[in-house]
Amino acid sequence: MDAKSPVHRQQKKPSYPISERLRTYLRRYRRERVLPVTYERLRSFSESVPLSDGAGAPTLWESVFYNRLEMESLHDDLKHVYALIRVDGDLSVMKHLYIDRIDYCAFGNSAPFRIRIVNAYNENPDYFYIKRGDASRVYGLELEHVLSPNRLNYITCGNTLVEEHIAGIPGNVFIDRWLENPELRPIRVAKELVKFNERSFVRLLGDMRSYNFVVVVTPDFEGAQIRIRAMDFDQQSYEGRMNFYRPQFFKDNQKLALFCTEHLRIETARQYQREEQVLIIQRAAITEERLGVLLEAMSSDELAPAAHIHELRTSLAEYYQRDDYLCCESMGELVRENLRSIRLNVDELLPGRPQQLDQESEK
Repeated sequence: MDAKSPVHRQQKKPSYPISERLRTYLRRYRRERVLPVTYERLRSFSESVPLSDGAGAPTLWESVFYNRLEMESLHDDLKHVYALIRVDGDLSVMKHLYIDRIDYCAFGNSAPFRIRIVNAYNENPDYFYIKRGDASRVYGLELEHVLSPNRLNYITCGNTLVEEHIAGIPGNVFIDRWLENPELRPIRVAKELVKFNERSFVRLLGDMRSYNFVVVVTPDFEGAQIRIRAMDFDQQSYEGRMNFYRPQFFKDNQKLALFCTEHLRIETARQYQREEQVLIIQRAAITEERLGVLLEAMSSDELAPAAHIHELRTSLAEYYQRDDYLCCESMGELVRENLRSIRLNVDELLPGRPQQLDQESEK
């Protein structure tokens, strides 16, 4: 992996509305639901206080408070939202839960609210987020659900988006405190970065700098397994720079990229890259109908300026050595073309196997 040519911070991305075609897709797959709480309702808080972390350091979040007459009904409705994303709205198993805190973050495009919900019997907390609905973010979430090894629960309602919490060690914390941990095998960390890098690149998920992904460490009988998971999908298919979709090139990730080049031979990195390409193709085949409907909607939606699309298609055409990219006029078409490119790459290596779904491990 090449740790050179870091990608620098981009300008703020505009919000793209959820189109009727995308809304039809969301209804078909039960992502669009009637919600008792909208993003705009949460915006009507009356006061706020800065929120510190466990060590007392300031954070980008602030805890918000509402009119006393509104608070009780708001908390009940938020428990209903949580029931919708966890148990399809069954409130009978949610009676022992209570809303402990509502936090707000003005940083970033989504300006999210984070809801802390607690089990009254054992004080075990969980979180979920309510954000502005945005087509880029929804496409990012759905492509993650369909093409990655991770499954996501989220709901849309008009211009409101509800997302479950993605648990893990924040990437910047992992790099600072865990990267040199002797309990982790360096080769497994390096392997997962290669695979995460490839997943992000193929489905054009951008801005995967360290604070936009988490690292999940799972103890195993022979050392821990590692998985990197995206947790911010705002920059799905927007930028024109190709390296914006390759996490290895971000300055924030440089220490992680250099760590991988130190512990991974280029031949092995290519092996892991090809493994992930095969897995992406297998996932796409399993969800062929659903993915086809999604990409049809994505291909007809405006998700980026035309200049970004033209810049990116030229770079991808050169990278994959395929002029088919030069006919693409939308980001959705470029994602579809990326899937065709990796299928062609795999077909060249494994002739006669494109329709066969192997039982290959996700590890």
